[in-house]
Amino acid sequence: MTLTLFPVRLLVVVLMMLLAWPLALVSSLGPAGREPEQPPALWRRVVDVLLRAIMRTMWLAGGFHHVAVKGRRAPPTEAAILTLAPHSSYFDAIPVTMTMSSVVMKAESRDIPIWGTLIKYIRPVFVSRTDQDSRRKTVEEIKRRAQSGGKWPQIMIFPEGTCTNRTCLITFKPGAFIPGVPVQPVVLRYPNKLDTITWTWQGPGALKILWLTLCQFHSQVEIEFLPVYTPSEEEKRDPALYARNVRRVMAEALGVAVTDYTFEDCQLALAEGQLRLPADTCLLEFARLLRGLGLKPEKLEQDLDRHAESARMTQGRRVTLPEFAAQLGVPESESLEDLFSLFDEGGGGEVDLREYVVALSVVCRPARTLDTIQLAFKMFGSQDGSVEEHALSSILKTALGVAELTVTDLFRAIDQERKGRIAFADFKRFAEANPDFAEEYLYPEQTRPRSCARTPPAPTPNGFCADFSPENSAIGTEPVRKKLD
Repeated sequence: MTLTLFPVRLLVVVLMMLLAWPLALVSSLGPAGREPEQPPALWRRVVDVLLRAIMRTMWLAGGFHHVAVKGRRAPPTEAAILTLAPHSSYFDAIPVTMTMSSVVMKAESRDIPIWGTLIKYIRPVFVSRTDQDSRRKTVEEIKRRAQSGGKWPQIMIFPEGTCTNRTCLITFKPGAFIPGVPVQPVVLRYPNKLDTITWTWQGPGALKILWLTLCQFHSQVEIEFLPVYTPSEEEKRDPALYARNVRRVMAEALGVAVTDYTFEDCQLALAEGQLRLPADTCLLEFARLLRGLGLKPEKLEQDLDRHAESARMTQGRRVTLPEFAAQLGVPESESLEDLFSLFDEGGGGEVDLREYVVALSVVCRPARTLDTIQLAFKMFGSQDGSVEEHALSSILKTALGVAELTVTDLFRAIDQERKGRIAFADFKRFAEANPDFAEEYLYPEQTRPRSCARTPPAPTPNGFCADFSPENSAIGTEPVRKKLD
C-alpha cells in the first residue's frame, strides 16, 4: 500500500487542503474577535457548504469512506458547548470539519501554513502558553460565546485535554463546565480491527500514524451525539462535579471505565530524575487529592518557598488537622482528611508539615530531584544546614512516597568522615559523582507503600498504583454525588 495507495491518497489530501485554503483565507479576513453576522451572508453560507464538501472529500480520500453518525446534534440555542471524548487522535478533527464548530486550540496553531488558515475559519478560541493569564481569558471567552444565545458557532471541546488510548476516560478539565450552561456530550469510536489511529505521547509519531492510516484500505469512525446534559444548581456552582457527572454519562455510553488520574500524573510517575519513583508510590494519590482540593501544582510551585519557611519554623513540631488546613488555606473536608492521613502514619492525628512540603516539591518539580533535596535540607537541617541519618530517611521516604526505606548504606557512603551528619553540599557532590546512587543504595529492596488513606492494591503491570488502570478504576476514586434536580 505504501507504493500504490499511499501516494495517491496523500496527493488527494494535499490537493483538497490547497483547494480549501483560499476559501478559508477570504472568509477569515477581518478582526478575529468580531461577532458573526446573524443571519450569515449568502456568500458565507456558500463558502461553508463548499468547505464542508472539500473536507469530507479529504477524509474520504484518506480511507474514511463512511462516517457513522448516531443521535441528534442539538442547535447552539440548546447546547452552546459540545464535549467530545475520548480524545485519541488528530483524526478527531473529523467531527470538527463536519459541524464547523469552534474549537479551543493553542495559539501556535494559527501559524501553521495552510492548516492555520483553515483553523481560523472556524473561529477558534486560542490559548497562549506564554501568557500567564491565558487560562482566565480562555474561560471568559468560552463563557461569553456560550451565553450569546446562539450568535456564535458551537464550541467543541475535548475536556480530557490530551490524547489517550480510549481504554478509559481520564479527569475532565473544568473549562467547558465553568460557564454552567447545558452541554451536549459527543462520544467517538474507531471500531477498526487494526488500530492505526491512536496518537499518544509515548506512541508512534504523527507522521507514522498518518502513513499507517493512509495505507489502510478502509477506516471506520462513529460519532454519537448523546442527549443534552442540563446542569443542576449544585453543578453550576461546582464545575468539577459537573465535569465528573458528564464524564460518567459518556463513559457509560462508551462502555469504558473512568480514572481520576491525569496526564500530569503520567509525567510525575515517569519523570526522569535521580530518584525514580517506585511503582507503589503514594505520591500519585497525593497529587490527585491536591487537585480534589482545588490546589493546582503549577500554582503551588510559586509558594513552595513560603510553605518551606513555615514548615522550617515549626522545628519538627507536628501539627493537627485544623493547623494543616490553615497552612493550605482550605476548609476542613473529607478530601483534606484523606490528604492529612497520607502523612499521619501512626494515626495520632498529627503530621510533620515538612513532609508535606517535600511531597509537594516532588509533585511540582518531578524531574528536579536535587532542588527538592536542597529544600528539604533547609527544613530538616540544623543551624549549619546538616542532617542526621533519621532526617535523611524522612526526606527520602517522603520524596519517594513509601513507608519504609533503609538509608544507612547511603548515609555512610556520603559521610565518609564519620561525623554523623551530612550537608546538602555533601549529598550533591556524592550524587553528581554517583548518578545511579539510588539504584545501588535505595531500590534493591523493594519499598512498601506508604500508609495511604485507602490501602493500595497490588501493583499492576503498567507500573502505577492499581487504581491507575481502567480495570480497577473503582478503587481509590471519589464517589460521584447524585445529580440534584
